Amino acid sequence: MVNEIKNLKKKKKALILAHNYQIPEIQEIADMVGDSLALSKAAVEVEEKIIVFCGVHFMAESAKILSPSKKILLPVMEAGCPMADMITEDKLREYKMRNPDTAIVCYVNSSAKVKSESDICCTSSNSLDIVNSLEEDKIMFVPDKNLGNFVKDKVKNKRVELWPGFCITHHKIEGLEVDKVKEIYPFAEVLVHPECNREVVGKADFVGSTSQIINYAKESPKEEFIIGTEIGVLHKLKKENPNKKFYLLSHRLICVNMKKTSLKDVYYALKDEKHVIEIQEEVRQKALGPLNRMLNL
Repeated sequence: MVNEIKNLKKKKKALILAHNYQIPEIQEIADMVGDSLALSKAAVEVEEKIIVFCGVHFMAESAKILSPSKKILLPVMEAGCPMADMITEDKLREYKMRNPDTAIVCYVNSSAKVKSESDICCTSSNSLDIVNSLEEDKIMFVPDKNLGNFVKDKVKNKRVELWPGFCITHHKIEGLEVDKVKEIYPFAEVLVHPECNREVVGKADFVGSTSQIINYAKESPKEEFIIGTEIGVLHKLKKENPNKKFYLLSHRLICVNMKKTSLKDVYYALKDEKHVIEIQEEVRQKALGPLNRMLNL
């Protein structure tokens, strides 16, 4: 199957991008593995006109927004994101009508239509910088309340309101779990994603995006780490740091949507060029603005 995928990729002059949360087999066949925004930016910069995006729907949409002339394929169309579904463009539009003086900061983990109703996008790594860059005093952070709280606790001179959305994978982890794992591995540093709730974030030694967690572990002189993000990131951490030890904070840190993509799915996506991501041009243009404003900063 791997050989067939490589042959098809070469024949069709395609590129395979995989998120850090994908299964190891998918990460191994990918041309690039990273977080959602890094992969979307890579789709813009490469010459290949066919991109197989191994992730979830909103990620492939972001790549299409930034690269409209390229064919973006999502191997499993049903690979969605419950958090992204916790907000709709209609509900956001209603909020904006009631609060015209509020800037909408949209986490990239959202649909193209929600992005199109926002003022600026952000990632888990630049969210604080983005909020601080705005002139408006009042901010609505959508859709992740946990990342929003992380920003709210650090930002100054801004009133930050939070949409009641959350990542079902990270949000379920509790502070008590951190305490128990730290008792087992007392010399390990705790690295968590800001999509975790406030209690878990408060007990961590480092809080950052998947890429920031990977970089931190690589550069740290420490040799043991408790990882508080989706299990898929362990593959890259162990691969790049063979002499260090990594322990998953909880066995529940598994995103079922990220685990839907198999080698077979990638093969058929390439073979039949199916599950093409399409976005209405009007929506794409409106969503491009908030993404570009973030990238320009």
